[in-house]
Amino acid sequence: MDHSKHTPLRPDELNTATVDGANVYGPDDSHIGDVAHFHGTGQTAEAVIDVGGFLGLGAKPVALPVSSLNFMRDENGKVHATTAMTKDQLKDLPEHKH
Repeated sequence: MDHSKHTPLRPDELNTATVDGANVYGPDDSHIGDVAHFHGTGQTAEAVIDVGGFLGLGAKPVALPVSSLNFMRDENGKVHATTAMTKDQLKDLPEHKH
């Protein structure tokens, strides 16, 4: 996927309503997880990403600062994010407890 044509989200768009369920792509552009939920708003927020599993079953929730993700909209308006972290690096993070 060519993200160069995608529109970055504004800081005021970094909130639960906008990013919940967004796909997250790793450095090789493979799908590595989905945003399960969001804590806070803007650049100081934390995104909880479900990593691994199949169709949401067996996924491990991990928390990442929003600053480590690049949220954007594609040509169709769908929100997604990219990160420099790999799926294995995310899986190695501690599990997020609610």
